[in-house]
Amino acid sequence: MRAAQLKTLLPRELLASVVVFLVALPLCMGIAIASGMPPAKGLITGIIGGLVVGWLAGSPLQVSGPAAGLAVLVFEVVRQHGMVMLGPILLLAGFLQLLAGRLRLGCWFRVTAPAVVYGMLAGIGVLIVLSQIHVMLDGVPKPSGLDNLAGFPQALAQAIPTLGGGLGWQAGLLGLATILVMWSWDKLRPQKLRFVPGALLGVGLTTLVSLIMALQVKRVEVPENLADAIDWLRPADLLNLADPNLLIAAFAVAFIASAETLLSAAAVDRMHNGKRSDFDKELTAQGGGNMLCGVLGALPMTGVIVRSSANVQAGATTRLSAMFHGLWLLAFVMLLSSVLQSIPVASLAGVLVYTGIKLVDLKAFRGLARYGRIPMLTYAATALSIIFTDLLTGVLLGFGLTLANLAWKAARLKISLIDLPQSGEMELRLNGSATFLKVPALTQVLARVPAGSSVYVPLNNLSYIDHSCLELFEEWGRANAAKGSKLIIEPQGLKRRLEGRLRTTRGLGSATA
Repeated sequence: MRAAQLKTLLPRELLASVVVFLVALPLCMGIAIASGMPPAKGLITGIIGGLVVGWLAGSPLQVSGPAAGLAVLVFEVVRQHGMVMLGPILLLAGFLQLLAGRLRLGCWFRVTAPAVVYGMLAGIGVLIVLSQIHVMLDGVPKPSGLDNLAGFPQALAQAIPTLGGGLGWQAGLLGLATILVMWSWDKLRPQKLRFVPGALLGVGLTTLVSLIMALQVKRVEVPENLADAIDWLRPADLLNLADPNLLIAAFAVAFIASAETLLSAAAVDRMHNGKRSDFDKELTAQGGGNMLCGVLGALPMTGVIVRSSANVQAGATTRLSAMFHGLWLLAFVMLLSSVLQSIPVASLAGVLVYTGIKLVDLKAFRGLARYGRIPMLTYAATALSIIFTDLLTGVLLGFGLTLANLAWKAARLKISLIDLPQSGEMELRLNGSATFLKVPALTQVLARVPAGSSVYVPLNNLSYIDHSCLELFEEWGRANAAKGSKLIIEPQGLKRRLEGRLRTTRGLGSATA
């Protein structure tokens, strides 16, 4: 980049990076808490997402860091296997991402039905809300969403002085105030102040109130030295990856992180007119970033739409803004960690509750109605399965429903045997997809053809026909030739189906143009 060009770009990129930094700061800590990890772990991931992935990124305006979409999965891993095993899982997940990027498989990670993705995010959003309402009361979240829901009345009672004698009500009010500030700012934000993030405003105001009123609430614990928050990966821990449960967790992290990253990159591309994303390069960068997070014992990362959209809206045009935002995170943690230690945990939980509510995108759910009831069913089934079981089961159920829907559509074939005006002539009309699944039905229909008839089979209404159906027609023609029957397939229609062309033809027989 030339010096003159850099001089022109630098002020705009610096301003955009400050905006992204202000958005990322509370989210990094809040997502870490929602994942059952210390806040400093989220900050380390945010720093790596800026300085490392921002430098290597294939999506120039996407910002990477800890994501709410992985919080539930990380919470489960930490609860079942301990924080120490997150490092090996991330190292393997990052390697899988890097390998997929180098093999140019980036586009395949985007072959995910939108209904499954939206349903996954909705389910994750509900689980985040159910867990973080306990944190808003200075409590500890339960292992599952249903446990969190069932335990909420007791947690609420314990937070009320007249019932449980606790002071959790003070934290609860701070969390509710944070949500109210964020909601009001989204609705009433002046255009000139659109770059000010509502999360930072909510956390900042409630922190100030808590300090002025000397409220007895839990506050963020951040070490004075960021190096104290690093848990280096021990080579001996890699041997534990022989556990099938850990391997499944690594593949789940790799797949979900990659899908979320590339869907986010595609969304960011629609927000600007600049350079488009290189999905394979972005996947490689994410893999390298997650491997580094695994080595340092931090949270997993993805490309995140909230920070990325803030980056675009702030006027960024290059990767410099993402890199600078990582630098600001590092400087803030190194120089002003005492400020972070003043933040109430309940305020960050309020940020996550608001974020979780927004993940339940009912507008996207209603939009799926344009494509029929099956996508809406897939959305609902994926979300509910995640809430009532776990993340991996919900995603697999969503994929299963999608594949079942495709199989059902592939098996749909309307078969009609019509008498033509000419004596002894019939037409076998096929509409849909003629696959081997429909061979029995076609056999039954052909058995009704009277001896000595000529059967015309136009294929222009078929979306697909496989060799098993074509062989059936050929065999029927040979078997009934002695009876004076013959079966005539429209050649142009056959050619069109096999070549995938969409032009129409007229008439029947072998000489249509």
